[in-house]
Parts: sequence; C-alpha cells; structure tokens
Amino acid sequence: MEIVVLASGSKGNSLYIESGKTSILLDVGISAKEIERRLGILGKSAADLSGIVVSHEHTDHIRGVGPLARRYRIPVYVTERTYRASEETVKELPRLECIDPDTPFEIGAFWFSPFLISHDAVEPLGFSLTDGHLKVGAATDLGVVTQLVRENMRGTHIAVVEFNHDPDMLMEGPYPWELKQRIHGRKGHLSNPSASKFVETIFHSDLEKVVLAHLSETNNTPESALECLLQKMGRQVDPKQVVVARPDRPIRIL
Repeated sequence: MEIVVLASGSKGNSLYIESGKTSILLDVGISAKEIERRLGILGKSAADLSGIVVSHEHTDHIRGVGPLARRYRIPVYVTERTYRASEETVKELPRLECIDPDTPFEIGAFWFSPFLISHDAVEPLGFSLTDGHLKVGAATDLGVVTQLVRENMRGTHIAVVEFNHDPDMLMEGPYPWELKQRIHGRKGHLSNPSASKFVETIFHSDLEKVVLAHLSETNNTPESALECLLQKMGRQVDPKQVVVARPDRPIRIL
C-alpha cells in the first residue's frame, strides 16, 4: 500500500491511497490543477484514479472534486445528502456513486467502512478502509470523539487524526468569538489535547503511523501538536511513528 497526504490543513485536504491497481483520493480540497501537479511529483496520474471519496461538503474538502472528476471521468463516492449540499460547488458529476453512512462499500482492492462524525456539515463521515493487509483510518473535522469513531478507528495500522488547534492559541488568537466557539464546540474541530487522548485510546502494538492532520495555520503549530501527543503518550509511541501532515506539499506516509 502507498499512502500520501497531498494536502492537509484549513485551506485544503486530500489523501492519496494506492494498493495494487487501485488508487483513490479521500477528498479533493485543493484545485484539480494542484492535485495533478502534486500527483506528478509522486510519478502518479489523476487519469489512473479509481475513485474519489468525499467526507463532507466544506470547500476545503471538495474544491477540486468536480473539475477532476469531469476531466478524467472518475467515479465520486458521496452520500446523497452531502452531494446535494455540495452541488453548487461540485456541479454535475459524470459518475456519481451514492453511499450510505452505515453501509460498507468496495472500490477495487479497498473495502471502505464509513462512519458518522460530529461536525457542522449535513452528513459528515470518517472512514476506515483495508486492502486485506493493512487498515487505514481517517477521522478529521470532528468536534468530539464518539464511541462509534473509536470503534471504527481501533485496529488501524495507519491512523490519520485531526490535530486542529492549540486551545490557548485559539482563545488568544485573532478569530472572532463566534468562530472560536464554533471551532471549540462539539461540532467543530479536535484540539491537540483531545486528539492526543483519542490516539491513546486506539493505540496498539501494530499501529505503524499516526498522522497529525488538519492543523490550523493560525491556531496551531506542528511543534505544539507533536509535543502534546508525545507528552500524553510518553514512551508508548516512538516519535518516528508520528508524521505531521502539511498544507503545502505531499507527505509520504507509506
């Protein structure tokens, strides 16, 4: 399996996963042109994608979905409610595959298990997926970690987890109070301490990589997120197991 975070942060998110002849993007929150450029850096082509999977309708997750899907006739896997909420941005899709939040689905070599998360979108999803050998879990854009989220993320070999903000930086930062409340709320985004506690609950001996994702450029730093996790986990986790995703360039995980 190959896993590369193409983009991660408040301005755009996209995760590339490949196994055998199957390759998918989880979200396309940057432009189609930039996705093509970053895939090119990896020696990959968007023309070879087997599918695009959409987590929710916020622009930083769907910005490039429509243009990329139309250009290469890529199937887009999304719930009907999320598609309707994103239709103005995504527009018509050549190959729309409606999925259900409670029903697993297959794309080539991958078996996906979607699960509902707590975020201010119509039907936001996290995903776990496997190619029969490795299990990957992605839970970003959630204000609180529910039992459903923990159950789906347990047993993952690669865990992509939101470390959105440092609570002190958020409260002391430039955002208006209403936005601070939204980010810090139950349908907002995970803080470094909340995300670290989450990782502790799903940690196991076969967890190969923890990816710190969706860091706010205004309310967090890679150093703060990493320090918080390592302090929480102590000697349980080797710093070499931890990867901080970036908004500006691809980061290879596997």
